[in-house]
Amino acid sequence: MNIDLSNRVVAVTGGSSGIGAGIATLAAQCGAKVAVIARDDEKMQEVVSEIESQGRQAMAAKADITKSNEVGAAFEKIAKKFGRIDGVVANAGINGTWAPIDEISPEQWRKTIDVNLTGTYLTVYHSVPYLRKHNSGSIVIMSSINGTRTFSNEGASAYAASKAGQFALAQMLALELAASKIRVNVICPGAIESKIHGKTKRKNLEKIETPVEFPQGNIPLTDGDFGKPEQVASMVAFLLCELSDHITGTPVWIDGGQSLIV
Repeated sequence: MNIDLSNRVVAVTGGSSGIGAGIATLAAQCGAKVAVIARDDEKMQEVVSEIESQGRQAMAAKADITKSNEVGAAFEKIAKKFGRIDGVVANAGINGTWAPIDEISPEQWRKTIDVNLTGTYLTVYHSVPYLRKHNSGSIVIMSSINGTRTFSNEGASAYAASKAGQFALAQMLALELAASKIRVNVICPGAIESKIHGKTKRKNLEKIETPVEFPQGNIPLTDGDFGKPEQVASMVAFLLCELSDHITGTPVWIDGGQSLIV
């Protein structure tokens, strides 16, 4: 069975690169009208132009997901252009600073929580009223293996805490929004090819290194090779379509078995 997102409007935060761009592109290929939400105008437009070159419909909606007024304006712009919103992917996030807990500054901690957790809250807060108008919808929250199954990445306390928070938020919302026929599920990727890894700030991690020896190739399914954004996008597209209409509050780990051994 093919995934069909025809006549649906899907908004993807952090949709200008990496996993988000993969999700936006595949959703459009499945027939959805796609809104890319991000801060970088140039990268957003590249994704939109790529989708439009394939004969699909897309738009850019610039917003910093930590700023409520910008997120609200973005969803208003999407609803005004496309007439409705059916699916929301809360994907935008950062790795932030990884360091011993007594060396992470309050500002560094706050930035990670603000982007990953508060940004997810604001995405849901501003999109749910549009989903409720049609008494249906699907929300997919992008968490991680960190903070849900994996706790051996030393120094990632702020990141793991934010991802654990997203995991819990998704399951809380699955119950809260069930009466409105809005489904909420959570994706927990492992190591996926993305530029986010190069943006991680690491500091003095050797001081708190976990004394564990991992087997060679710690992603069992691929002998250590990272997953691809398209593999995450396929599951997200499934969770956005009618094939998953009885699935809510469900976490899916997409990691090639990585979180089972680390």
